[in-house]
Amino acid sequence: MTDTFERACAVTDIPDEGVVAVEVAGAEVAIVKSCGQIFAVQDECSHAQIALSEGEVDNCEIECWLHGSRFDLRTGEPTGLPAYEPVPVYPVRVEGDDVLVDVKNPLNPEALR
Repeated sequence: MTDTFERACAVTDIPDEGVVAVEVAGAEVAIVKSCGQIFAVQDECSHAQIALSEGEVDNCEIECWLHGSRFDLRTGEPTGLPAYEPVPVYPVRVEGDDVLVDVKNPLNPEALR
């Protein structure tokens, strides 16, 4: 099997309980540090075409700044309206100081639209 992980950023680029926007293999991705973990989600709210990376991060959730939709960073599932569709969540691997993301194999492929 081919390794499809690609470097997204350095671990030190991501603030605690914060987010950084990156492009990985042509995909816009929000790399988020929350609850002591690093997550990667599609950087677009499923309710409106707004960058999630511009929202607030708290307790393993990210909030869209425009309408307040919230998403669980572990599953991509919405935890607050008006969004009702999940966002894609991507596998993350840390190697040394590098954050690697696999945008070709989302953890929740049903979220791709």
